Amino acid sequence: MATVATERKVFVGGEWVETGGWIEVRSPYSGEVVGRVAKAGAAETRRAVDAAERAMADPLPAHKRAEILVRVAGYLGRRHDEVARTISDEAGKPMKAARVEAKRAMSTYTLAAVEARKLAGEVVPMDASQAGEGKLAFTLRLPIGVVGAISPFNFPLNLVAHKLAPALAAGCAVVLKPASQTPLSALLLAELEEEAGLPPGWLSVVVGPSSEIGDVLVEDERVRALTFTGSGQVGWALRERAPRKRVNLELGNATPVVVAADADLDEAATKLAANAFSFAGQSCISCSGSTSSARPTTASSSATCRRWRHSRSATRPTRRPTSGR
Repeated sequence: MATVATERKVFVGGEWVETGGWIEVRSPYSGEVVGRVAKAGAAETRRAVDAAERAMADPLPAHKRAEILVRVAGYLGRRHDEVARTISDEAGKPMKAARVEAKRAMSTYTLAAVEARKLAGEVVPMDASQAGEGKLAFTLRLPIGVVGAISPFNFPLNLVAHKLAPALAAGCAVVLKPASQTPLSALLLAELEEEAGLPPGWLSVVVGPSSEIGDVLVEDERVRALTFTGSGQVGWALRERAPRKRVNLELGNATPVVVAADADLDEAATKLAANAFSFAGQSCISCSGSTSSARPTTASSSATCRRWRHSRSATRPTRRPTSGR
């Protein structure tokens, strides 16, 4: 069945901007062009950061942030099929999986709306010292500032929601760079945010070369925090380049490790198997004596651990996805 191509501009400072260049979005399933998106670069990204800085000069109270997030969740529900179809078209997912992702994004926004009303400091008794008798101190939780967000292709809606909803709940404006392979879901979400009443500047979505957009997000001192989901190599490089920013990383890849139960493992393979147990929150019962240890002790022998082999049905490590939760 032929897919109707979608054309979208980028969303910068509350405006839909046509840049003169375009990026084609192709279905990984059929290879068909399912859409094209205006190609942004360093200039649009700087403009987005300017708008975010202006937006945060006029903070949104918690109740307004919560109301906007609730509306977005509602719009995701009312346009559920359209959202799922967008995910399916650009990511090549079956509609069943795309509908699940759309529902999870609804939950993400709903939970963020709850947290927006609960973010608060605490009262601290000061009588731990004699001078503090009869006194109380209090703390305040304030937005860190403009957030630069970079999301991957594999969950084009929910991982974007994971970055936008908590940041907005905390009162932070966001400049988002979605994966160029799957930008349509992010731009649809920006449309819903705008429809929900999010004022200009609080969200910008720029699609284009990582080298241009990422450089601005890393180098601009007004971007106080970076959130990145993707490969380890890129993520650690971002952290090294931005030592003065708060950098949150969710790293991993889609490469499975398969260890045959009847293989003759050498020492390196034994360590690999033990690491797999560690990744799953388990360990080799022969090597560490426990199935709940977070860091197993690897076998000193180069031979296969027989007890691990014989109890594989009870303690086989499971490969867990590193993103899209």
